Amino acid sequence: MTSSLLNPMVAVHRVAASGPDDVAGLERLVETGTLDPSGIVAILGKTEGNGCVNDFSRGFATQSLKLFLHRHIGPDAAASVCLVMSGGTEGALSPHWIVFERKHVKEFGQGPALAMGSAITPPLAAEHLGRRAQVEMVAEGVRLAMDRARIADPAEVHFVQIKCPLLTAARVTEADGRGFATATRDTLKSMGLSRGASALGVAVALGELQMDAIAEVAIGADMGLWSGRASTSAGIEIMGHEILVLGMSGEWSGPLRIDHAVMTDAADIEPVRAALGRLGFDGPGQLGAEERARVRAVLAKAEASRTGTVRGMRHTMLDDSDISATRHARAFVAGVLAGTVGLTDLFVSGGAEHQGPDGGGPVAIIAERG
Repeated sequence: MTSSLLNPMVAVHRVAASGPDDVAGLERLVETGTLDPSGIVAILGKTEGNGCVNDFSRGFATQSLKLFLHRHIGPDAAASVCLVMSGGTEGALSPHWIVFERKHVKEFGQGPALAMGSAITPPLAAEHLGRRAQVEMVAEGVRLAMDRARIADPAEVHFVQIKCPLLTAARVTEADGRGFATATRDTLKSMGLSRGASALGVAVALGELQMDAIAEVAIGADMGLWSGRASTSAGIEIMGHEILVLGMSGEWSGPLRIDHAVMTDAADIEPVRAALGRLGFDGPGQLGAEERARVRAVLAKAEASRTGTVRGMRHTMLDDSDISATRHARAFVAGVLAGTVGLTDLFVSGGAEHQGPDGGGPVAIIAERG
């Protein structure tokens, strides 16, 4: 069979993890021939840390996954795999991995299918974090990932998952030593600025916003600027950006489809139900066992509304000095989504600056055709 007779196809594997170092489930997939490590494009992970600056469960998970990849495909190939770790499994969220594998199959004429492309940017200088330079760097990376996904029309992109850097005291001091000031010296605040600038980069790449409409002072401040398809997560474990673009393309084959919705607030489940309907889930209420078996992944963003209310009722997420608001928001939105799809191994990421409207956020669902 020649390569001209083959088309790319995405396989998505969702695997439970007992801890940030648990790759046994991935090893079993390799041993049974279900997963070919040479085809892995990206691995997303939900880890049980706090999701804040000092969440080293993300770095531990990244190290564990790199060792897994080094064993099977070697360090050089492993360096091209996007590893996006999202800390925080509050409430009943279940730690897990989502592996995106590229396969090649005979064309079987099922029309547009799930497509993916990835890109890894160079390291971002600390003084550029949270500023227009970061927006531009991410926009360029998203365009490259789209090209690799063979998606020419931005409208066919349904979700862009990004892992972006944050500032530490050492990184701020290093910039000082070179004569540059960072956008903030608050390391926790830097996470939001990085997430926000990265999300605005997605918006620019997808044509949701024009670059000249984004003033530097608006980053992290003007929540009227947002992308309906960006999901960004900041971490101490990287210096650049790891970008995964997911969409639909007629140049890809396979049974998987993707659709997305934008929740306008943390309780807004109807757009998600509409996306499920477009994917062929027509039954009322929570998905049944057979329908849940068709779901490959649910990806979502969660954010505590800056107004301090949800549908006119006061929430206390922003007033809790013991637990970060992002942790509350993850748990709440995860519960709302779990009640709809009947699953708890959901990739719900906190901190949705410029990702959907204030208090809401984008949601993507990947599922087999009904």
